[in-house]
Amino acid sequence: MNAPLPTAQQAELARRQLAERQAQVVQALKGRLPAHALIWHAEDTIPYECDGLTAYRQRPLAVALPENEAQVAAVLQACHAIGVPVVARGAGTGLSGGAMPNPEGVTLSLAKFNRILKIDPVARTAVVQCGVRNLAISEAAAPFNLYYAPDPSSQIACTIGGNVAENSGGVHCLKYGLTLHNVLKVRGFTAEGEAVEFGGEALDAPGLDLLALVVGSEGMLAVTTEVTVKLVPKPQIARCIMASFDDVRKAGDAVAAVIAAGIIPAGLEMMDKPMTAAVEDFVHAGYDLEAAAILLCESDGTLEEVEEEIGRMTEVLQRAGATAIACSENEEERLRFWSGRKNAFPASGRISPDYMCLDSTIPRKRLADILLAIQQMEGKYGLRCCNVFHAGDGNLHPLVLFDANDPDELHRCELFGADILETSVAMGGTVSGEHGVGVEKLNSMCVQFTAEENAQMFGVKRAFDPAGLLNPGKVIPTLQRCAEYGKQVFRAGQVQPFADLPRF
Repeated sequence: MNAPLPTAQQAELARRQLAERQAQVVQALKGRLPAHALIWHAEDTIPYECDGLTAYRQRPLAVALPENEAQVAAVLQACHAIGVPVVARGAGTGLSGGAMPNPEGVTLSLAKFNRILKIDPVARTAVVQCGVRNLAISEAAAPFNLYYAPDPSSQIACTIGGNVAENSGGVHCLKYGLTLHNVLKVRGFTAEGEAVEFGGEALDAPGLDLLALVVGSEGMLAVTTEVTVKLVPKPQIARCIMASFDDVRKAGDAVAAVIAAGIIPAGLEMMDKPMTAAVEDFVHAGYDLEAAAILLCESDGTLEEVEEEIGRMTEVLQRAGATAIACSENEEERLRFWSGRKNAFPASGRISPDYMCLDSTIPRKRLADILLAIQQMEGKYGLRCCNVFHAGDGNLHPLVLFDANDPDELHRCELFGADILETSVAMGGTVSGEHGVGVEKLNSMCVQFTAEENAQMFGVKRAFDPAGLLNPGKVIPTLQRCAEYGKQVFRAGQVQPFADLPRF
């Protein structure tokens, strides 16, 4: 039996094998793409090594930048023929590592698919390519007094293809729904390069509802190239209430009270004191810096509808213990109230070298419980955390602040994040609301789902992608991973997340 190679020789052998594989991939793609649409040198692929989850990075063998659907199909066909993984990428604003490259695969950048193909003001639809920015759809529909409702905080940059992959929401998702509720049809390609469509422009489509399966599938089932979205009329008026609370439990109870009163606000957001301090210093939105938490409650519609709903919400908030209530009197003031919430992430970046944004959901009645639990975790892990919530639907966005240049801080941040996700599950929630699982939440998926449920998800993956080449190694944890993690048993503080992922 041959003796094992020394470590240095093993590393050199692996390097050579990877270089040979890269050469094979580049050769396979060169004849299918223009020269300027294929890059593979290390210095050129660095910009693609991560998405918004910057703590974990790795470079692909090559980056393909197709300019039309025929080239997308050709890239997929070539990669499938030689068994090379493909990771589709939009603007790279995702926060769960869903677009992090496969080190033995190709990153398929769809940034050039940025055309709005059709606006139909009568049908209230828009047909757009996958690389169109979320906000650009509303800008194009504005002359017709229409807009696209889902509005993630990254809407100035994130693309509709990425929104489809993650089933993104936004501050107005409580009333208008997530991406799934605002998309009619998705066109794309299978791992084999075969054109496929999900849904349709009619109210219903024959057969299984595969559109609902593809939206939120994180690029694991198909590559999206074109999306047909619904447009909604701009409301006649919108006004926003800013309510302060001296106790987070009162604020959490106020959220539940608003919904219990039969009111569905256009937006219902919550921020804790550390977050309001961060954003107020950044955008000067006029937030109450003494409040333990503030709520932003928006109403939109006709003048009469908004006046009546604002009055009802004000009464509910007062009964819930609000210490101060302000209501926007004009559009400029409404936008100022929202500016802080919309800038929560960049504001956090100003006060910390790095942050990890979590994305769990909980029942609305447990909002205060999770906030208080997170405060305890800050002491446990020795790190700060700022919190913003899509409070109306219980979607949390805790931002754990850390310095990625300190390996110990990064490790404690990982433990902190896992604790938040798994505490959310223990409170009756889920590990993700709209940011997706990617690589960030793989371990926590072991807590939420049983081995049988994970096996069923793998079954769906195999039905669409038998060779497992689209975005492999993400979203669904393997049985071995779950066994190593703790056999799907909640063990807060006793985990080793992301041990097999490359870091800074």
